[in-house]
Parts: sequence; structure tokens; C-alpha cells
Amino acid sequence: MTRTPRAHRRRRPLMVLALFLTAMGMLLSPSSSSAATGEWWLPTSRPSPDSQINVTGEPFKGTDSAGDVRGFVDAHNHLFSNEAFGGRLICGKVFSTTGIADALKDCPEHYPDGSLAIFDYITHGGDGKHDPVGYPTFKDWPAYDSMTHQANYYAWIERAWRGGQRVLVNDLVTNGMICSIYPFKDRSCDEMTSIRLQAKLTYDLQAYIDAQYGGTGKGWFRIVTDSAQAREVVKQGKLAVVLGVETSEPFGCKQILDIPQCGKEDIDKGLDELYDLGVRSMFLCHKFDNALCGVRFDEHGLGTAINVGQFLSTGTFWQTEKCKGPQKDNPIGGASTEAEEDLPAGTEVPEYDADAQCNVRGLTDLGEYAVQGMMKRKMMLEIDHMSVKATGQVLDMFEAASYPGVLSSHSWMDLNWTERVYSLGGFVAQYMHGSEEFSTEAKRTDALRTKYDVGYGFGTDFNGIGDHPAPRGANTSNPVTYPFKSADGGSTIDKQTTGRRTWNYNTDGAAHVGMVPDWIEDIRLVGGQGVVDDLFKGAESYLGTWGSSEAHQAGVNLAKGVPATASSSESNPVTSYQPGRAVDGDGSTRWASDWSDSQWLKLDLGSSRVIKKVTLDWERAYGKAYQVDVSTDGSTWRTVWSTTSGDGGLDTATFSSVSARYVRMLGTDRGTDWGYSLYEVGVYSG
Repeated sequence: MTRTPRAHRRRRPLMVLALFLTAMGMLLSPSSSSAATGEWWLPTSRPSPDSQINVTGEPFKGTDSAGDVRGFVDAHNHLFSNEAFGGRLICGKVFSTTGIADALKDCPEHYPDGSLAIFDYITHGGDGKHDPVGYPTFKDWPAYDSMTHQANYYAWIERAWRGGQRVLVNDLVTNGMICSIYPFKDRSCDEMTSIRLQAKLTYDLQAYIDAQYGGTGKGWFRIVTDSAQAREVVKQGKLAVVLGVETSEPFGCKQILDIPQCGKEDIDKGLDELYDLGVRSMFLCHKFDNALCGVRFDEHGLGTAINVGQFLSTGTFWQTEKCKGPQKDNPIGGASTEAEEDLPAGTEVPEYDADAQCNVRGLTDLGEYAVQGMMKRKMMLEIDHMSVKATGQVLDMFEAASYPGVLSSHSWMDLNWTERVYSLGGFVAQYMHGSEEFSTEAKRTDALRTKYDVGYGFGTDFNGIGDHPAPRGANTSNPVTYPFKSADGGSTIDKQTTGRRTWNYNTDGAAHVGMVPDWIEDIRLVGGQGVVDDLFKGAESYLGTWGSSEAHQAGVNLAKGVPATASSSESNPVTSYQPGRAVDGDGSTRWASDWSDSQWLKLDLGSSRVIKKVTLDWERAYGKAYQVDVSTDGSTWRTVWSTTSGDGGLDTATFSSVSARYVRMLGTDRGTDWGYSLYEVGVYSG
């Protein structure tokens, strides 16, 4: 059917008007034109005004030729700590539905000149004064040395993703005692209330970004709850976001004058709730000793301030002892701080011997229960902030169970643990130090990463009350030159601009999370491409640890309930210490020998079995020198493992697979004046 000229003329003005409105919409919308060209990484709508990203080019997708994911992992960040500590310690928001001006503004008490930025000068000295105005001028913040201003605005996270990051661990964080003593707050100091809110806001941020891309599931910020889901997100070129927890009194497990304020039922309930929130990794202690474990100390003035908080929270100051191995906790230091004014009259922070650098507190019985609970739920455990005593006990437990889920995410473990973590299948990241320090430390552990074929991570700890890389200066011999190419070579990165402020890494350092690509380029210039290559393998290694934890199956204890005999058994009219108590599956019963050397405990597995691991859970009466022997007939013995430096606790003896029916522990030198005493012995084939 043909149209008449009259009909054609009547439609034409409408068509012209429609084309005009469409063209105007494309000009006025900052990103609608990009969506029309099919550029999946750019939103169909973005708030206006908003921060610039200053990265061009398509983010890389998929895996490499070996099937491994590519990209960087920020293993330790705190997106929503502005909601922690009473809500007024970290100023500014990650996002706001009313726009950037509302998100990036200072706390009200910082006006007019920052004189009441109390936490800044408690921890840093000085007077804390600064220009409080954020958007659009940003004269004084965010900055590499500002501890109380938002550094994780969502558009800056987008820049980090566009620059090559593919995994982000968002640690939900707070501290009830810091909240209670900080004078400015607008909400409860209950830690779990804050954790729940931060988890909710992480999901709200995902929805906020999804809306910019056209609906649920379409944005680049994807919260993941298992490693397979994370791999799929990275395959799509997006950012996989993992929820973790870093808090001082998880499950209400504080202690007051050494009395726990929680029980096993609180731990189970708490772990179940966190798991349901999507949390897959966590710290069991942080800053203060609690009912689960002792902490690794803070240093200098901050250390003194935290020690004051430790006393106010627990009724005790940190207590130290001489270290028993090469690992050490941080020196506490004696710098004074205004936090001491919060102590009761007549109470002073103790002085500490320089040669007694280890926390006397390790992992408690409740702490062991929590570790076991995390293993049952296939969660990953952060050992940073644990005392070296507690860390050693955790590693003992993981080795006994062959459990790989151990993380060190921001340089808070003693570096002498590094190989032990790698040998389990765990993951290590370094704090976001300056490029020179970061590169030096990366190269120190490079041989271990080569040995275990693993990548490397970084923990930015933004919004975590810590400094970040300072500028190396515009006159340095090898400055970051803008624009530069991303690590994968597919994107071009220019100076980052928000409002009227443009950041240059050479003169501003790592002022906010959006400067991560610039920092990595600085590492390439200072440390070389090899360091960047290891970092680019970091996401794969992190997901490898996570996946191995999910796939872990508890080994079958071949020794449970088998016949046991011993050289002797301690006599007690009330309690039995017979050999069978070491294989009854009850961790509270034990075998104990007479108080002399050359004692043995023998197990009969019933038939020859292939074995490669024996675990020994010592009571206080432990073996300093002992060996593990095996036999096929019970009379001819072969030593498969031995030590002369046993220190009690949980020991794991691993050796090449052997076939044997009988297993024997032969003690030759006691660690105490008592005999040899074992709660439980395990024998495993794998």
C-alpha cells in the first residue's frame, strides 16, 4: 500500500522533533552516547555532577590461556567504615542517592578549620587542622596521610577496577571501645549492629551501580559468595567483591579481667549469621585481646592509644614475654598520647622490656572452637593481628587438618610465617606501602612465590586508619608519566579529576582508592615489571585459596577407637590416664605416662594402611624430643619423623607415604618435669 503525499508531510515534523530530542539527550547525558555504541563498561546513566574516571578503553575479560583469571586483588579494604566507630570517625560516604556533594563532605565537627578532628592529632600529632570542604574543591582531603576522610568513593573504586583490579575484599570493620571513648557519634557502639549495616550498604551499593547500567545484575560491582561465582564475574570483566569481617569483639567475645563474655553457642550463632550475610573471611581478634585470642601489638603513639583502649575494654594492659622462636610481635613503644587522659586516676600504661616482645596470650579454648567452626563452614581465617603465639596455634590446627584457608592480607603477620602459609595453600598480600618499600619486600619473598607458583596481593586498607604511599615528588628521576597504559595494555589512564581537583600521583601520592592504577604504574617504574606480573596473578591465587577451602574434606582419622598400649600410664584414683584415652575422639581426655623419659604410646590400626600424617595434641606435659615410628609387625620399627625442638600444643608430623599397621610415638626428652601426655593422636592417609 502506497502512502499519500499528505500523510507523509504530516509525520515529518514529529520525526524531526524526535530526532532533535534524541540528539539533545545524547549531548546532555554524560554516558548515554557510549551505551548506544555497545560499550558495556560504561553506564547508561550516571549522576550529574559526579567524579570523572579518566580511564578509556574496554576492561579486559576472561582468563588466560591456562584458564587462570587475570587481575589484581585488593585483599583488605574497608568501604563502609564511615558507618563504624559511632559513624563520625571517618567522614564522607561511599555513595549517596542525593549526589556527590552529599557523599563527599566532612563531619560537622570538623568545621570551620578541623580543630576538632581529634582522632587525627591523637594518632598523628599536630593540631589536626585542615580545610573541611570536600566536593568540589578538595583542598586538603582526601590525602595520603589523612586518616579520617572517605577514600573509597564508588567512582574511585570504579577507576581501580578499570585499571585492572578484579577482586576486592570489603572487610566490615568496627571497634566498640574506640566508638565509646570517641566523643562524636550518632549511633550505637554495638559491633554486630555496625557489621550488619555495613553488609547491607555493600548490597545497596551494588544495587546503586546496577541502576546506572540498566537493572539488577548489570553493573560492574558484583558481590560473590563462592569462588566459582567470583571466577565467572572476573570472566565477564567485572569486579568480584568478597565480604570479610575485622572487629575486636566478634560474637560478643570480649573478656573482662580474663573472664570470657561469650560461649560456644554465641560463636556458632555468630558464625551462622555472618555466613548468611555473605561473609567468607574474618579476623578473630583485632587491636584488643579478647576471649578468642591475643593480638599482635601496635607500635608508637598509636600503640599506646590502643593499649589504653585495651585496658578500658578488658581491665588489663597488654602483657609480654620473651619470644620462643624467630617470630615476634610488634614492639609496643612508649610514645605518650592524649588517650592516656582517659585512664582512671593513678593508672599508667606499663613499661615493657625490649627483649620481651611477644604477647603472652595465644589462642584460647573458645578460639580453637571458633577456628574449627570456620573450617566446618569453609571460611577463610585472617591471621593478621593475631599474636605470634595464636598464629602458630592456628597454623598447627590447619596443618593437622590440611586446611588451606589462611590469609595474611596487609602485612600484619610476622614474615617468618610466609612459607608456612604458602605450604598450606594460603594467600599473602602486602600492605599498600610506597612503591620502593613494597617492591623491596616483594622481591624478598619472590623466591617463595616461584617455589609455590603463586601470585601476590596488596591490601590498601583504605578507611582503615592508616597512612598510604606518599608522593615521591615531581622531580624524581622516574615519575609516573600521564597518560599511561594499564597493566594489561588495553586501557589508557590519565590523571584523575573529581570536582575542581586533579590528582597527580607524583605530587599527591595514593590519596584515594582511585589512585591504585597510578600506584601500580609507580611500582613498575621503581620495582620492575616482575613485581607487577606477580600482582597481576594475585586474583587467581586468592581464588585458588578460596576454592581449595571450599573443596576441603575432613580427613578420616584411622586411629580413632583403635587398640592402644603404652610403656606406662600415670596412676590416679579419680581419673583414668590409660592409653585408649588418646584415641577416644574426646579432646578433653588424655593419656599420661610416668614422669620419666623413654616412654612410648603404640596404636594398632588393625591392618596395614597407607599413612602420611600423624597429629599429636599435647597436654602441658609435652615431648621436647620424640619420634614417630611405624611397623608392619609391631616389633620391627622404622622412624618416619622426629624432632628435638618440640614446644607442645598441636604437632603435625608429615612424611612420605608408607604402609604400616602399627604407629608409635617414642619420647626421649620431656619438655617439663612431668611425663608425656597426649589429648588425642590422629593418623591419616592424606
